[in-house]
Amino acid sequence: MSLRNPLARARGLGSAKEGVHHWWMQRVTAAAMVPLTLWFVISIIAHLGAGRLEIVGWLSSPVSAALMIAFLVALFWHAKLGLQVVIEDYVHNEAVKVASLTAMTFAVIIVGLACVVSVLKLAFGG
Repeated sequence: MSLRNPLARARGLGSAKEGVHHWWMQRVTAAAMVPLTLWFVISIIAHLGAGRLEIVGWLSSPVSAALMIAFLVALFWHAKLGLQVVIEDYVHNEAVKVASLTAMTFAVIIVGLACVVSVLKLAFGG
């Protein structure tokens, strides 16, 4: 039998005050993805059948390179946030959850950086 009242037992079990920030970041990245994805799809359609030199020429434009990097950053950040929610909701073993979140975060960062470096290499290195 505990001498603590129900309110005292419940304190500290509530929100960690991070859920709203995470929710907003998912919405912000999703909103950013709408015009960036439209730009990306239109650009890919416009360059169907183009050779490597034409694609490099297109990505050499500062606007194209910046938009592509913005697209990649928003894409991978949004993917990381979504995968984090799935892991937190469906993985119940705490050790597996921490390992999964860590592995997923490293994978998203490594693949995202590889994509950004590839764009920079094509844009500035040819």
